Amino acid sequence: MTTKWLAPAKINLFLHVTGRRSDGYHTLQTVYQFVDMCDVLQFSVREDNEVHLKSKFDEVPPENNLVVRAARALQAHSGTRAGTDITLDKVIPTGGGLGGGSSDAATTLVALNEFWRLGLSIKELAEIGVSVSADVPVFVYGQSSWAEGIGDKLTPVAPAEPWYLIVNPNCQASTEELFNAPELVRNTSPITIRDFMDGRSGNVFERVAVARHPNIGVALEWLRTNYRGYRAKMSGTGSCVFCAFETEEKAQALCDQLPDGLSGFVVKGRNASPLYDFSG
Repeated sequence: MTTKWLAPAKINLFLHVTGRRSDGYHTLQTVYQFVDMCDVLQFSVREDNEVHLKSKFDEVPPENNLVVRAARALQAHSGTRAGTDITLDKVIPTGGGLGGGSSDAATTLVALNEFWRLGLSIKELAEIGVSVSADVPVFVYGQSSWAEGIGDKLTPVAPAEPWYLIVNPNCQASTEELFNAPELVRNTSPITIRDFMDGRSGNVFERVAVARHPNIGVALEWLRTNYRGYRAKMSGTGSCVFCAFETEEKAQALCDQLPDGLSGFVVKGRNASPLYDFSG
């Protein structure tokens, strides 16, 4: 039996760093929201313990891919002797701050929990997921969330679900490099959900990322010059930037005007993950 599952992208509607723990992890505040741009994964069950990944995405060796790491973590936690063949069709840009790798890992955990008949709860899957990547739990729970801690302490929220124009500057930002940047602001005062709703938030990684990848700054400036209805922001640790629109038509109209060197996607904001409304 082979089945297909979706792994949606996310955007960070803001991102603050509030501190750094003794183990080196940073503490954050952010809001995650899903969008309907998705990678597609197919799974077939093996009778042995092998995990094989097939993908045209070869920038990361299979053994280091979060999909394989998630499957192995699930095997270790459950003790199952089952294996899987996984096919990954990448759509979400890599290194764009859209969470593609973490989403792929979360979908792997949810799908294999079903196919291997493990019977683990969503909470257990999220706990396994955080050992793979801090962003995995929000994809496992599948609900737009206010996040704190290292991004794993989640409170469901329901922001507006506009259409987004996501602009890809066609460069990849390194999350590790940006977190280690000496100029990164690591002591942002904690805010409340009300502060966020009132617009008192931003992305502390923007200035750091633009300094290292000027084309991110080009994308932000182009959006801010050509559309003043919503202040363009960078998602996560970049490099993709986005702005919100009331209608798909307005978003597409601006997308059609993008200059050479920038590419774009028009997507719908989703508070409920597409992971849980499609499989088969």
